[in-house]
Order: sequence, then structure tokens, then C-alpha cells
Amino acid sequence: MHLNSYIDHTLLSPIASETDIRKLCEEAWLHAFKAVCIAPTYVRYTREMLEFCPIPIEIATVVGFPLGYATTSTKLHEAENALRDGATELDVVMNLAQFKSIAYLSVQDELRQLIELAHASHTLVKVIIETAYLDQFELHTACEICAEAQADFVKTSTGFAPAGADPATIALLRELLPESIRIKASGGIRTHEQAMALIEAGASRLGTSAGVSLMSKA
Repeated sequence: MHLNSYIDHTLLSPIASETDIRKLCEEAWLHAFKAVCIAPTYVRYTREMLEFCPIPIEIATVVGFPLGYATTSTKLHEAENALRDGATELDVVMNLAQFKSIAYLSVQDELRQLIELAHASHTLVKVIIETAYLDQFELHTACEICAEAQADFVKTSTGFAPAGADPATIALLRELLPESIRIKASGGIRTHEQAMALIEAGASRLGTSAGVSLMSKA
């Protein structure tokens, strides 16, 4: 098992500089990570940094990050800009405010629009459902919404919630989701042991800023 092929090498700090992003890209290139995940403002710069990379590295960026309650039109505009700039994957924050208001059809319709837009450009969508804020019934409902909207991945966390990924939640998501929808574990993944446990539980991707450290212990 090649751990590097699971890692979305992530830098979403509000004070990340171009120098930091360049280093992130160099590390992704060196370790052949699956993707880099960066803020929308750096998508075009990241595409330039990876232009001559001999291996395919996906460029993931975020939409509606980190709170998810931007309007649908705002999220669509964000997504359109990201696609124009060269993003190949979108990590979209589900509207938790509407979800907690039981406006499930509105949540699903927003995701459907974003996913249709992305898929028209052959771009994957990972829906961040922020598992730390959801009970088991809500997890089940969120998974149903993501399946109906035809998401490519369900992602556990933005990294801004009180808790991130854990093997038990990943295993539950794997049980609830159809096999066609993969799982991205993110939030607090710092050790090789954590990474392996999450993959064993069913994660297909790991969103982490500690990718280099994980590889040093692989």
C-alpha cells in the first residue's frame, strides 16, 4: 500500500504565503502525493508550480469554506472561478445552517448544482459534512443527500470544527454510503498510526498538513 497515493497535501492557513504554497508543491512533487489542497486565491499559482511535474497531482480547492453558509450563487461563482483557474477537485462545505434547519431539499439542490457544474468540467467534488456537528441520524441523512446529489466523496471535516476524523466515524460512513462514493478523512491526522487506521476503516483519501511527516514514518 502506497500511503502517498492517499494524501491530499493541505495548506489552508489564512496567512499562507506564495513561498509556503511553493514549498507545498515541491513536497507534493517529491513525495508524489495524490493532490494538493489550497485556498482558491492560489489555484492559478499552484497550477503554474505543477505545470511540468512528471506525475499527475490533483489541484483541490475549497468552496464555501470553512462555514458553508454562503449563498448558492456565491458558491457557484467560487466554483466557476476555481474551475477557470485550473482546479481539478472541489472540496465543498455543505450548508450546515440549512441542514440543521431541516431544509434538506435546499441543501441537496445546492450540492446538485455544484456537482453538475464540476462534473461538466470533469472535476471531482468532495462534500464536507463536518461530522463533529452531526449525530448518527444526521450522518445518515447527510450521506443520503450526498448520494442523491451524486457526490464523488464525502469528507469529514474542514479542520476548523471541534473534532476531525476518527476510525469509528469513517467505518460508519463507509457503511452508510454507496460504494461509488469515496471517503476523505480530514482533521487532526498527525501520525502514521492514525493514517493507517483511517485507511483500514474505509478512507480513500487523507486530508492533512502533516503529509511529509507521515511519509517519513511510512
